[in-house]
Amino acid sequence: MLTIYAQNLGKKFNNEWIFRNFSFEFQANKPVAITGNNGSGKSTLLQVISGILPASEGKIFYKVNDKVITTENFYKYLAWASPYMELVEELTLTEMIQFHKKLKGLQTAHLVEILRLENARHKYIKNFSSGMKQRLKLGLAFYSPVPVLLLDEPTTNLDQENTLWYRSEMQRLLGEKLIIVASNQPEEYEFCKVKISLQ
Repeated sequence: MLTIYAQNLGKKFNNEWIFRNFSFEFQANKPVAITGNNGSGKSTLLQVISGILPASEGKIFYKVNDKVITTENFYKYLAWASPYMELVEELTLTEMIQFHKKLKGLQTAHLVEILRLENARHKYIKNFSSGMKQRLKLGLAFYSPVPVLLLDEPTTNLDQENTLWYRSEMQRLLGEKLIIVASNQPEEYEFCKVKISLQ
């Protein structure tokens, strides 16, 4: 069981505080939504929680059972999807999935079918629509064999059909992973038991 402890976290850029005094204990089986208007610091907080960005103040701890995980090693336990996350656009869909499988692992051999991208197996990622790219990011995150799932504005660029697919996948994952969603769209986090609003 993995737990994330945030203690009085704060982050500033150019002497301007994005957020301060953030404390929370994130646990599996208790999905959390981080909400707030644009510019409130949702994405920044998610990046600090993930270890991508260092905190300007406060501390963050990661524990699996009673074993402490270092920030440098936390990425091994984490899957991430966001609109600004880059894919390797020089690869085809098949190559991208194989690359991810070697890097992180994959819990299904049928991701192409799950994503309904059968006709794009040999298409280069750079030629994907924005919706296809977002679906792929989500699919890779959903099926990575890791205990933590971080999602930033997950349905960006998805049409109604694929938004319904996202909701279905999230229902499947509830109880399996520690889930944190950064969003100001209620339909993206309606399943979250806890909602934290950043001002």
